[in-house]
Amino acid sequence: MIPFVDLRAAHAEVAEEVLQGFDRVLQNTAFVQGPDVAAFEEEFAAFSGVPYCVGAGNGTDAIEMALRACELPPGAGAVLPANTFVATAEAVVRAGLRPVLADCDDDHLLLDPGSAASAVGADTAAILPVHLYGQQAPMAAVHELAGRHGLTVVEDGAQSQGSEQAGRPPVGLAATSFYPGKNLGAYGEAGAVLTSSPGLARAVRLLTSHGSEVKYQHETLGFNSRLDTLQAVVLRAKLKRLAGWNEQRRAAADRYQELLSGIDGVRLPRAAPGNVHVWHLYVIRVPERDRVLAGLQEAGVQAQIHYPVPVHLQPAFRHLGHGPGDFPVTEKAAGEILSLPIHPHLSPEQQEQVAETLAKVLSQL
Repeated sequence: MIPFVDLRAAHAEVAEEVLQGFDRVLQNTAFVQGPDVAAFEEEFAAFSGVPYCVGAGNGTDAIEMALRACELPPGAGAVLPANTFVATAEAVVRAGLRPVLADCDDDHLLLDPGSAASAVGADTAAILPVHLYGQQAPMAAVHELAGRHGLTVVEDGAQSQGSEQAGRPPVGLAATSFYPGKNLGAYGEAGAVLTSSPGLARAVRLLTSHGSEVKYQHETLGFNSRLDTLQAVVLRAKLKRLAGWNEQRRAAADRYQELLSGIDGVRLPRAAPGNVHVWHLYVIRVPERDRVLAGLQEAGVQAQIHYPVPVHLQPAFRHLGHGPGDFPVTEKAAGEILSLPIHPHLSPEQQEQVAETLAKVLSQL
């Protein structure tokens, strides 16, 4: 069996440090907003190259709190790609805004700036580029579009921790997730908001903690979505290793590129020019994807699909009024994409087995 991710191997690297941290928290009974939360926020902000990080209960809440902190007009439109996990659109709705969907580009499956520009209307107030699979959306084009129409940019960076992009504008406001399978994963739910604005950082912190900065004094209507102290302990231990783990992911992606380049029918993923990819997912495209997936899984290769049903075809978003054919690049990709196992502890021998199995399955179609 070749696992899609190997959380046991990751835990083995940090187990002693995590247990010591848990003991420290338990001894000090610092269960909510303990010192480890503040320490992690400072460390992750520095790692991400921004002044401020505010922890949240999960990545979906982080997107919602980021949007709410901007105080956008109720019901205003927010542009986002149809090719994303549903949480991006879900957070938009929860923040009192209206999802406005755009297509992705065919080469990298990231937000297509041309489609996004066509989606902007008179009441559009925000744009949410999604840094999908481990590389950043075309941020120069996103900011150019945002500047032209007065849009607020909120980045969904749940899959891009440690990624880089040459010449991109500084991060103004971004949200991320520390779901266990992420490049930087907690041992449960956790998330964060990153920003260069002290005012937005304070607004997000208020929202995540009942609208309160001083106990029993509530400046605004808030929520209960704070980063758990025990999760902060885990994240601090893993953050020390994240740069190295991302390098191992890049090495694994390079190895896949070599192993799979000669297999007929496989369309390989590519990093966009200027991007430093962290390969949260290694997503190929193949014909008869469902049959290929079944063949891989039957042979013990735990491949997956991210994501088989685009946002606009989800029953939960039927009210947006879209149907098949509205976002053709996204829809075509949804029937072809296949995520192969990739993680820092994936061995060359396992990758060779994945490649051999994939070639065999495709030859039998």
